[in-house]
Amino acid sequence: MCISWFRCAVRVLLGICFFSWTSLPARAQPNQGLERSEALRCASAGDAIPSGLVVLLPSGEKNYRSLNLQVLNNPFMRGVAVQINWRDIEPVLGKPNWSQLDALFTAAESSKKWVHLIIFPGFFSPAWALEGAQTDLFKIQYGPGKGTVARLPMPWDRVYLDRWFTFMKLLSSRYGGSPAFRMIAAAGPTSVSVEMTLPNSPPAHRRWLNDSYTPTKYLGAWEDAFHFYAGAFPNQCISLAAPSLPILGPGEKGRPAHLRAKQERLRAKQEIVDRAMRVLGNRLAIQSSDLHAGHAPVEAPDNTDFINGYSGRIITGFEMRSSSQGDIASKVMGAEGNPPLALRRSIDKGMAPNSAGRHVNYLEIYEADVLPADMQPVLQYAASLFRRSHP
Repeated sequence: MCISWFRCAVRVLLGICFFSWTSLPARAQPNQGLERSEALRCASAGDAIPSGLVVLLPSGEKNYRSLNLQVLNNPFMRGVAVQINWRDIEPVLGKPNWSQLDALFTAAESSKKWVHLIIFPGFFSPAWALEGAQTDLFKIQYGPGKGTVARLPMPWDRVYLDRWFTFMKLLSSRYGGSPAFRMIAAAGPTSVSVEMTLPNSPPAHRRWLNDSYTPTKYLGAWEDAFHFYAGAFPNQCISLAAPSLPILGPGEKGRPAHLRAKQERLRAKQEIVDRAMRVLGNRLAIQSSDLHAGHAPVEAPDNTDFINGYSGRIITGFEMRSSSQGDIASKVMGAEGNPPLALRRSIDKGMAPNSAGRHVNYLEIYEADVLPADMQPVLQYAASLFRRSHP
């Protein structure tokens, strides 16, 4: 029994004490009550449901300033996903540089590819957006800049969120009517990407406690985000990456608490999908951005089965963990020293049908795996999996 609020809070964050989840009602299994309308459209015109192979253009200022749009001409790609840091578009308040996105949408419309916009706020917000907002210093937990200390706005801070939503409104006004613009990633209460993740080390736990973190604040911020995106992007589907409650520890291994923690994490993920569905309806897409068939030095929980469990009822997809190029990457992706085989194995894992015989709607593959000649047979194979059946 937790004998004080502080001690209980610490134990909750470390997975020793558990949430009562009185605000999270019990729900049915993912295969119940989530039928998707066949009339669903996620763009202003055209065949709008996000589907097929998608080439992923990675984040970073250098990449954003030199997008390789020729890759959109690959015949096996049906869409393009672009990762962009907010600070690279709007380094100065009210003066966004749309030039690269203008070029992207022009190329996408010309090549008849659909677009998934993935814009990173959080750690990658412009400095002006954090002025007057509640922030704290955390280590970037993965991706570019991993391990460096950076300033992170609190996910629930209204000053920060209002500035983010204002920027999103500008983006919607400019591109919301494009027939190529099919999906945008929900973000705002985020940190290092658009995933529902936060710094989660023991030192980070102590900082979150000092910053008055509670699950209610965090989930409330996401509820606000769902409502905002539903209204600001009426023509698009909204993707939600790695739906989860990030600060809920694994419990004590080998003890019943460990099993209870696992059940609570699953229930939390299911409830978050339910919450998003209640706001976004069948425009919601859920995805995992960590698909790989090998073994990484640091493994996150494998959400492949969870995401695929919803396939056939709501829009689902996977983003590859990385490209397959190089010995280390190819080992993680499934076949050390053999990038084509590594990618093939990861594709097969992601496209495995669920118990209802359905698979995900889309797969996002890094640009580095779309360009080489020896990868083309693998991409052709993957594209054929979508033609054989229509999820």
